[in-house]
Amino acid sequence: MKKIGFLSFGHWSDAPYSKTRSAADVLRQSIELAVEAEKVGVDGAYYRVHHFARQLASPFPLLAAVGARTSRIEIGTGVIDMRYENPLYMAEDAGAADLIAGGRLQLGISRGSPEQVIDGWRYFGFAPAEGETDADMGRRHAQVFLDAIEGKGFAQPNPRPMFPNPPGLLRLEPFSAGLRERIWWGAGSNATAVWAGQLGMNLQSSTLKDDENGKPFHVQQAEQIRLYRDAWKEAGHAGTPRVSVSRSIFAITNDQDRAYFGRDGESRDQIGFINDTRSIFGRSYAAEPDQLAKELAEDEGIAEADTLLLTIPNQLGVEYNAHLLESIISQVAPALNWR
Repeated sequence: MKKIGFLSFGHWSDAPYSKTRSAADVLRQSIELAVEAEKVGVDGAYYRVHHFARQLASPFPLLAAVGARTSRIEIGTGVIDMRYENPLYMAEDAGAADLIAGGRLQLGISRGSPEQVIDGWRYFGFAPAEGETDADMGRRHAQVFLDAIEGKGFAQPNPRPMFPNPPGLLRLEPFSAGLRERIWWGAGSNATAVWAGQLGMNLQSSTLKDDENGKPFHVQQAEQIRLYRDAWKEAGHAGTPRVSVSRSIFAITNDQDRAYFGRDGESRDQIGFINDTRSIFGRSYAAEPDQLAKELAEDEGIAEADTLLLTIPNQLGVEYNAHLLESIISQVAPALNWR
């Protein structure tokens, strides 16, 4: 069994083919797609966060709205760039959204990826401390956030408050019990996956990671996941951590699918450079359901994960994306014993 969710980047544009022509379009359709995905048996609705771009950005109003409109589906991010976040304010937002959703938030956080502007986090009022990199700052913000959502008091109460206080130091409110166990770290390297395991976060691994040994992407990803689980175990954390991987996977079941994705079947891993680091980008998959199941069965990264996030072409609209998701759930997942 494997949980299957979707991951939307939330693009909008005025291109002729786009069904998301504005921010309002993409926000409303993101909610509607989660509702439709829940109906067809999808397990998770996840959203990417990018700043200074025509994509989804501040996630918590959207997560809260999805939580209010759905009842079962997990609701998450993949990922929130912690370089941009006030971790204490974020803890309040996350607690509120999780309570609205009845404890279904699965928040993916990370250092983030290259953005649209240079050092965009500086416009948000943040700067690395002396001797820190921006990546260090993102991890520091993450640790403050993790501490805040533990629910322990840390703030000295006013001796003459406006309202009566409970005894002892005060914590942030609203507090949502169990949220700390539903935080995921988006790791782009083996080292950051190990760090996530040591801190007791779940792991998100995307279709991009540092190319650390020249092996195929899915093999490197499987190795990364095993290193993460070893670090979790060595740190002495209780329970079993969750691991998600993301993929672009399209089942070709009709002429429209073939028109959109019929040329993607020959996709291969690609090599590029991000911030002077050699990176490997995993292939996409597009084929008729039987062939697709055979190809996916050989993907070692997917095999190691308990959760698969399907990246979707959100600009093609709610109805078509619901069709894509339903095709995977009904025609591909059963052949792989994921359902």
